[in-house]
Amino acid sequence: MKFLTVTFFSIVLLYFSSPKQHSFVLKSEEIPSDSSKISIPYFLKLGKVSDSFIAEKSKKIDSFYIKNIGTAGYYGSFIVAKNGKIIYEKYQGMANLKLQKPMDENSALHLASVSKVLTATAILKLVENDNIMLDQKVTDWLPSFPYKSTTIRTLLNHRSGLQHYSRFPELMKKNWNSKKILSNKDILELMVKNKFRLISPDNTRFDYCNTNYVMLALIIEKATGLSYGEAMKMLIFKPLNMKNTFVFDYFRDKDTVSMSYRNNKANPWDQFDNLNGDKNIYSTPRDLVKFDLATYSNDFINQNLMKEAYVGYTSNMKLGKDYGLGMRMKKLANGETQVYHNGWWHGNTSSFVPVKKDTISIICLSNKYSNNTYETLKLVESLYPQTK
Repeated sequence: MKFLTVTFFSIVLLYFSSPKQHSFVLKSEEIPSDSSKISIPYFLKLGKVSDSFIAEKSKKIDSFYIKNIGTAGYYGSFIVAKNGKIIYEKYQGMANLKLQKPMDENSALHLASVSKVLTATAILKLVENDNIMLDQKVTDWLPSFPYKSTTIRTLLNHRSGLQHYSRFPELMKKNWNSKKILSNKDILELMVKNKFRLISPDNTRFDYCNTNYVMLALIIEKATGLSYGEAMKMLIFKPLNMKNTFVFDYFRDKDTVSMSYRNNKANPWDQFDNLNGDKNIYSTPRDLVKFDLATYSNDFINQNLMKEAYVGYTSNMKLGKDYGLGMRMKKLANGETQVYHNGWWHGNTSSFVPVKKDTISIICLSNKYSNNTYETLKLVESLYPQTK
């Protein structure tokens, strides 16, 4: 499959990424007219959300938000939606402090490691379209990659044992160029040249490592013949009408995107800020609700394949934590297992919590460093205090 011409694949990609008008676009009468309803152009059989449900949950959520998330000085965006119906939504602080631009529903913030959820889904869509295979060797796509046993699956579930790119300066010492803005290809070339020792042999233990997803972004580029940004746009953002979502390009976007802050001071950029796949997607809570809704649609992605993302590979029963294919899992105090992903990069923090049993999306993003963002998991237990 890797020998398909770019032109041919581009045609296939456009076909698979565009909603099939004859089969699963919502009928005109089904398209919501009110701004509190978020929809996607794929068939979804979801029930109506009652006014009583909204009234009950929104009161609990508001109380939780005021106490745990939206405290004094917090900058961020927050949404809870069921079946695409917004139950609660809040925007607080500044998207751009220098310009005194307030946060609103169109303020795209850096997703940090929540970007991995989207990268993993793009890989699964390529698997569904028979472009790549989960257990295919990375060297099938990146021939110079120096670790022959590593597979696409072990990149996705962080069991590859690769060194963290943030440790490369320490490993290379005086040979490190601290001024160079690095690309994904640079990271691959550094691994090829230096042959850094693996932290552990492939598929022997879990080690959360951003390098894995930098390599996955390169594989996406190879498989599609497109840049990672364009591939993500064609596979996910454009089909789902995620208008405020894009992949950050350091040289193109650093002067225009929402900045991140610590103590009301903008964080400086660094040489790792142009690396994609593990981070660098900017989005909004409303756009991420669209993405979450799409994960329930067999017309967007095969549901049996999607379920593989939620199967843990690295169970740690002491901590009640696990990791699948681009998704974390945690055992909650109420006995439920919750899938989620958090993120942190510079002053940006993020939390993506899809409550699968009830088609609820909980999303919290912040561009001013705060641990408050991660309180979202506790909100799940607040909404569902008893085990069903």
